[in-house]
Amino acid sequence: MFTMIFACDTKGAIGKDGDLPWRQSSDLQHFKRVTMSKTIVMGRKTWDSLPKALPGRRNIVMSRSSHDDIEVLDFDAVLALGEDEEIMIIGGGEIYALFMEHTKEIHRTIVHTEVEGADTFAPSLDGEGFHLIGERHVQAGPRDEHNMTFQHWIR
Repeated sequence: MFTMIFACDTKGAIGKDGDLPWRQSSDLQHFKRVTMSKTIVMGRKTWDSLPKALPGRRNIVMSRSSHDDIEVLDFDAVLALGEDEEIMIIGGGEIYALFMEHTKEIHRTIVHTEVEGADTFAPSLDGEGFHLIGERHVQAGPRDEHNMTFQHWIR
């Protein structure tokens, strides 16, 4: 089973210049809770944006070239993994697009801002058959730049 998790602005932006365009400690805590002890799959650009492998999770990078410091699998191998366990798709934009038709569940955080000059966007949920089953509005905490809404979608 495939589950996506991402944070986007009110227009669907998820990245700018190879990084997250905000600092949202509450969303990072949410991400950690949802992904802990699971297999996470990301593209090379997402891997490059991380300081190291995320602890407590099996980290897999989808890439056309091998990397000595991380497990690398191709699309078909990741699809096969998803037959036996929940796979968390954590980005970036190209990886989300590849797995959209295989995804059964999405954890989306809407960060209440609009990013100027964003260059990476979340997949649209319109017409994809997803239904919102839960939503929680959260005021910005002391280590957040913006208010946010946590959403849980299934199909």
